[in-house]
Amino acid sequence: MPVLDRFISLMFEKDAAALILKSDQQIVLDLEGAQRPVSKDPVPTPKLMGLIKEIMPQGMQPQLDSGDGRLAFGYATGDRRVDVETDRTGVSVTAVLSPAKPRRSTAAISMPAEELLMETASKTEPAAVATPPSPGADQGEERIQELLRHLVESDSSDLHMRVGLPPTYRTHGELKPFEGADPLTHEEIEQMLLAIMPERNKHEYGETNDTDFAYEIFDVARFRANALRDRMGPAAVFRVIPADIQPPDQLGLSPEVQKLCYLTKGLLLVTGPTGSGKSTTLAALVDLINRTRSDHIITIEDPIEFVHPNKKCIVTQRQVGSHTQSFKRALRAALREDPDIVLIGEMRDLETIAIAIETAETGHLVFGTLHTTTAVSTVDRIIDQFPADRQAQIRVMLSESLKGVIAQTLCKKIGGGRVAAHEILLSIGAVSNLIREGKTHQLPSIIQTNKRLGMITLNDSLTELVEKKVIDPQEAYMKSVDKVGLETALKAKGFRVQITE
Repeated sequence: MPVLDRFISLMFEKDAAALILKSDQQIVLDLEGAQRPVSKDPVPTPKLMGLIKEIMPQGMQPQLDSGDGRLAFGYATGDRRVDVETDRTGVSVTAVLSPAKPRRSTAAISMPAEELLMETASKTEPAAVATPPSPGADQGEERIQELLRHLVESDSSDLHMRVGLPPTYRTHGELKPFEGADPLTHEEIEQMLLAIMPERNKHEYGETNDTDFAYEIFDVARFRANALRDRMGPAAVFRVIPADIQPPDQLGLSPEVQKLCYLTKGLLLVTGPTGSGKSTTLAALVDLINRTRSDHIITIEDPIEFVHPNKKCIVTQRQVGSHTQSFKRALRAALREDPDIVLIGEMRDLETIAIAIETAETGHLVFGTLHTTTAVSTVDRIIDQFPADRQAQIRVMLSESLKGVIAQTLCKKIGGGRVAAHEILLSIGAVSNLIREGKTHQLPSIIQTNKRLGMITLNDSLTELVEKKVIDPQEAYMKSVDKVGLETALKAKGFRVQITE
């Protein structure tokens, strides 16, 4: 989703005359002749050019790059249409976006038929924009922004808000209260949440006491939020989504895993417990494709986490609840949208899993996630989702379509920070045969004997991290699924394991 969509939404909400972008200045709204900044920092020319290109017709982009001159075009986001005028003089660029006269949204023309019903009930709803609708909300938003900025500055991953407790951060895996902060009250948490929550989520929160949404502070970070109620009252957890996507090499993904991104079809699964970095790994793989292939990528997420600008690929990012009704509905619709790569944020139910396997079989590269801890349990989980009379057929389909499983867990590093340990299963003839024959219990031995191909068990990955003095033996033991096997391996390497759980 283009970054400017959020500012366009804000322009309409504030009934502003225009949204103005100038090189090396803050983005501002024109409110009855007064200019109100809506970005924290000035925007340099290269970044400003990138923002404009995200909404500009591709055919006009070379004209913007070529030098001085004025350009004009129209743009629509949901049912909101704007007229855009750009003016480039040397290295300085100015863009003025103003509301256009209402007309039929072009989005309705390009939508698949079964998605048209969703357009009126659920318009495009970008991540909440950091601007308050009222004085009370103003205080709430200022407070939550302060807490979220500290979340980023302290290199923490999550912010927990609970009634009766101070704001609490998860830093390198450890929960730590915000030093010097007072316990939060019912009213404070409610005020902060309602100040930034999109309207659709306010209704959902009121009806179900749970909701997920995304929130962004421009030039700081994007956040995934879950708001809930517990016995004490309102509560929430915010997870920071880094603005920069790390390349696969920095995440410890081997060249063999990266080669999977060049497949034209198949199923690639990234698995692990909650908070194990699955989204970060998927984002790195999708970004690799975006940088190296000329294809159409469709992501289906709840909510959208990492934002992927169009690089060599066209990237279509859809959010469940805002842009589509469900994962399975969006996945079925995706087949009519000329996709090359499809990312499914969560394979939650039997039907979604079945469609994902079918999509992979019919000539598309499909990425998905599951909350399983090992490659073997991933295969078993998929097959066990289906009724007994369908499992033989699914084994055959999975044996042909599954190209790789990346099971990972995050470990605390010695000296601070976290690192991922991986179990990697890659598709070879022996793996396909074992899946087809229902002998998945033999997969660990196949992984062990094919390390030269890039496969590795979780225990071997943990042992390597201990040998390199990245993590200590106790942390490896705590993260292992096969603790007896790990203890034996560590002792063979000369590491003493004295663990009490």
